[in-house]
Amino acid sequence: MQSTPIPFSKSEGKSSVFLPLSQEVEVEFAEKFTELGGKFAFCISEEDAAQQCADLIISNKWDSVYCIDPTISLLVEKKFTVQDTDLAGCDVAITRCDWLVGRTGSIVMCASDPSGRNTSVYAPIHICIAYSSQMVYDIKDALEGIKVNYGNSIPSLITFATGPSRTADIEKTLVVGVHGPKEVYVFLIDDKL
Repeated sequence: MQSTPIPFSKSEGKSSVFLPLSQEVEVEFAEKFTELGGKFAFCISEEDAAQQCADLIISNKWDSVYCIDPTISLLVEKKFTVQDTDLAGCDVAITRCDWLVGRTGSIVMCASDPSGRNTSVYAPIHICIAYSSQMVYDIKDALEGIKVNYGNSIPSLITFATGPSRTADIEKTLVVGVHGPKEVYVFLIDDKL
């Protein structure tokens, strides 16, 4: 028996179908993320991230800040109070992530994260605190990172959030914030020093 030739031989293998990265992956992420309606802040330290996050929350008069991640709560509670009981009534939810994907401007979150399954999609405003060491170029790299980090215990849910929630009706009218947050912020802390 003779095998059938592959019709698109250059599509198979390990080579990327995307253009190679022409700038730092953090810059690529910031550009893609903001093109999609996200809001991005680069932070030189955890203290800087906590201060910028506090300034954002105070200037927008968001009263109810939800966060169940103990690591993030310790970081931001120096600047403002968070609560972990009323996700349905909160103004903003703060989470962390597993990875940030530069090529698509996506936030990758796993269900095993202390933030849970619904924190990033239920609140009207989502703030993600991330580190530059979590930055990868492509979705494939994030999936490989998840495989390395979790081994045989891959989380039952992996979320790729790419900007604020948006949908269009039959008349192609774009509506933001219907099935998830209407605003998404990423505070990226530089930890590669």
